[in-house]
Amino acid sequence: MFLTYKSPVYEYIKSPDQTSVTRAHHPLVVVGAGPVGMAAAIDAGIQGLRALVLDDNNTVSVGSRAVCWSKRALEILDRLGCAERMVAKGVTWKVGKTFYRDKLIRQFDLLPASGYKQPAFINLQQYYLEEYLVERLNQLDNVMVRWKNKVIGVAETEDTVLLTIDTPDGVYNISCDWLVVADGANSTVRSLVGLESKGQVFEDRFLIADILMKADFPPERWFSFDPSYHRGWSTLLHRQPDNLWRLDFQLGANADPEEEKKPEKVIPRVKAMMGDDVEFELEWASIYNFSCRQMDKFRHGRLLFVGDAAHQVSPFGARGANSGFQDTDNLIWKLKLVMENKAPKRLLDSYDAERVPAARENLLNSTRTTDFMSPKSGISKIFRNAVLELASDFEFARDLSNSGRLSDPAILDDSSLNTADEDSFAGELVPGNVVADAPVKGLNGEPWLLSVLDSSFHLLYFTDSATELGQKDIEALQRITGESIPVQLIIISDKIKQIPGLFVLEDSEGMAKERFDGEPGTTYLVRPDQHVAARWRIFDFQKVVAALKRATCNE
Repeated sequence: MFLTYKSPVYEYIKSPDQTSVTRAHHPLVVVGAGPVGMAAAIDAGIQGLRALVLDDNNTVSVGSRAVCWSKRALEILDRLGCAERMVAKGVTWKVGKTFYRDKLIRQFDLLPASGYKQPAFINLQQYYLEEYLVERLNQLDNVMVRWKNKVIGVAETEDTVLLTIDTPDGVYNISCDWLVVADGANSTVRSLVGLESKGQVFEDRFLIADILMKADFPPERWFSFDPSYHRGWSTLLHRQPDNLWRLDFQLGANADPEEEKKPEKVIPRVKAMMGDDVEFELEWASIYNFSCRQMDKFRHGRLLFVGDAAHQVSPFGARGANSGFQDTDNLIWKLKLVMENKAPKRLLDSYDAERVPAARENLLNSTRTTDFMSPKSGISKIFRNAVLELASDFEFARDLSNSGRLSDPAILDDSSLNTADEDSFAGELVPGNVVADAPVKGLNGEPWLLSVLDSSFHLLYFTDSATELGQKDIEALQRITGESIPVQLIIISDKIKQIPGLFVLEDSEGMAKERFDGEPGTTYLVRPDQHVAARWRIFDFQKVVAALKRATCNE
């Protein structure tokens, strides 16, 4: 029984498919109603696809589990209609501190600049996020979830996937065109089809303790190496909503998990860390170790693996679920175009080509963090401790003090879907990078640039003044909206002008122009997942069309 949260129980309902004389067929099935699976289904739903979600459970996650949600994840979830509730409920933070033997050796600000809708990070228990996602999913008429439906058989043919599903009312069969696999690190579907996730299992055990207490600690990430209250090991402190605090204690490989999670073992550790005079209640505790591993490929025919089913990392750096949302963000728009016959199936190969390297980068960062936290030899430990000793006085050592490089969006700069620059630009928004948010004003009151970038391709055109656009300029720009793959045209100007057939945003504070290096005439083609596909200094219809074809494998 939790002190701060009561888990919902979702009703198992016998579906018509279970009594159908013929095997029912669904265009898209998602296996797993965790955060990543539900994000995939919601994204499919808002893009007009019919999707069925199957989950072997009927509630949300037990314990707070994942708690840190990054700015990029929030931007994705905002497009899905979920981030507002998350930010309102969550604890916003952007400062991280690293301590060595109780001395502050490093402090960093994850979002020093202003002018972004979403914060650098929020802390929010995973069960709240899952509950919000279920409620959002239930708002979509073309998406449904079936609880207590466990996939026990998978067989793929050339043009379909056959599923065998176990329920409280027995076994039934369905088929689908595409299967998104989001059933977690110990993926049943991955095992059923004989695929592997390769990597390294780390033997160190960690204690998670969620405690209920009222304290004045700031909403910051505190990571401690070798603190006085837990000599030889590391700890992590995060504040969550509801006066709940997440504490992580490194215990070493020889810790007995059954013994260490007993309250009589946990409570003294918490008192040693927080102080004997701090009043608290223990809500939840668990012992875990973790793996850093991934599949060689995320696409296997009509099976598309996302989230922990495709890749698994340590929890230090918040790279797990946050990168899983980037998986679905990358995948679903491509799947939509393929399912609507607007792009060839090979477009889905770019999901592999873009997300496998991104997962590999996460894996590398995660492994390096773990190796720094748990040196594997005496020499490594001497080096690690020397770095920590020097970090309070020397910048180079602070940069080497690795307590978890926090999640960043993947830059897909090597993607075959990009059109290379032919002009010079300042800044970081190279083809393959995520576009930057900025405060704007529109006739309908739009306050943020990313808020108007829905699940379509967008053409952003910069001008000093929309009032100076001639009719020929307007007609030339509007041609792009007539392509077979929808492209939304957005004019970014220093002033708003209502122009029939054009959507004009006022760059009210000049931040969009600065972040995009948006000289007059500058044009950006932006993918549905808000990554830059191409950019030019002068709008050229033929070049834009060629870049659009390249970005959808329609060359």
